Amino acid sequence: MAKKTPFYDKIIQNKGRIVEFADFLMPMQFEGIIPEHNAVRNSVGVFDVSHMGEVEIRGSDRVKFVNYVTTNDASKLAPNQVQYSTMLYPDAGIVDDLLVYNLKDRMFLVVNASNTEKDFAWIMENKKYDVEITNRSDEIGQLAVQGPKAESVMQKLFDLDLSTIEFYHAVEIDMKGIPVILSRTGYTGEDGFEIYLESKYAADAWDMVFSAGKEFDIKPIGLGARDTLRFEMRYCLYGNDIDKTTNPLEAGLGWIVKLDKEEFIGRDPLSEIKKRGVQRKLVGFESLTKGIPRHLQEIYAGDEKVGFVTSGTFAPSLKKGIGMGYVNLAHTAIGNKLKVMGKEPIEVQIIKGPFYKHGSRK
Repeated sequence: MAKKTPFYDKIIQNKGRIVEFADFLMPMQFEGIIPEHNAVRNSVGVFDVSHMGEVEIRGSDRVKFVNYVTTNDASKLAPNQVQYSTMLYPDAGIVDDLLVYNLKDRMFLVVNASNTEKDFAWIMENKKYDVEITNRSDEIGQLAVQGPKAESVMQKLFDLDLSTIEFYHAVEIDMKGIPVILSRTGYTGEDGFEIYLESKYAADAWDMVFSAGKEFDIKPIGLGARDTLRFEMRYCLYGNDIDKTTNPLEAGLGWIVKLDKEEFIGRDPLSEIKKRGVQRKLVGFESLTKGIPRHLQEIYAGDEKVGFVTSGTFAPSLKKGIGMGYVNLAHTAIGNKLKVMGKEPIEVQIIKGPFYKHGSRK
C-alpha cells in the first residue's frame, strides 16, 4: 500500500494531482508542469521530497565507513559540508547516487526514494568498523525551496544570515522553533534550500514557508516540473540514466570518483575500466527537428545503431526536445549529429554541459 508523506494533506488542500511514485502518493502537478517549471526558474517554488530516504551513520569510524561504501572522498568533508557521491556494486555498477552530509555527530546519507530499502540493505550488508546505522526515512519530512528568490523567502524564517551558507553546505538550526537541518542544495539548477525535519512539524513548516513566500507568488511544485528542471541541468536520474548496468566513468561522473583514496567497494574494477577506457559515454543532445526523444529509443549514425536514449523530454526553458543517452565512444564528439528513431526520425546534436545555462546555481 502506497505511503503518504507528512505533507500529503497540504498537497490535497492545494489540489495536487496525485500519482503513486516510489511507493508514495506524490503530486505529479498542481497548476501544470510548465507554469510550475517557470515559477522555479523565475521566482520560487516548493517541492515535497519527503519520499527521499535518509540513513544515519554514527560511531567513531563513521567517516571511514562512508568512505568505504561511497566513491567520493568523505574524509575531505569539512564540518557541515555536503558531497555528491555514488555507491557501487563490486563490479562497479551503480547501486545509487546520493548526498553525504558531514554533521556534528553523524554522517547523514540522502538516497533516492525508489532505492531506500535496497540501499539500506546494501549498507547493512557491508557494515564494518565501529558504526551504528539507522534508517530514519519514515521519521523525516523534507521540503525543497528552489528558485532565485529562495534565499529572500527563507531568510524570514531564520535568525542566521543565510548568505553565509555556501552551496553544498548545511546547518542544524531552529526554524521559528522547529529543529531542522537546512542545506543549500537542490536538483533544479537554481539557488535553493532543502529542509529536513521530524514529520510531526510538517504542517507548521509548510505554512511558515508559504507565508514567507507569499510576496514572491510562491507555488507548490510537482514531480513533473521536478523532472523537467533536473533534466535541463542534465542531472542524472537513477533508473534511467544510471543503474546497476552502468558505471560512473561512462556516465560522466568520474569527478565524484576518487580512485586514489583508501579502499572502497568497486574500486578495482573501476580502475581497470579507467585503464582500458570506456566503450560508451552518456551524452546530452538537443533536437534539431520536430520531436522529443524518449526512453529506450535507438540512436543511429547513418545506418549504424550506436546507442539508446536514457531520458527525454520537452524543455520548457528552451522550447525544444532534449535527451540523454549512451552512445558508442566514436560518435560522442560535441556537435556530432545523430538520429533518434521515434515514430519519425529525430535529428539531434550532441551538446556540452547543461542544456539550460542560465540557472542561479550550476
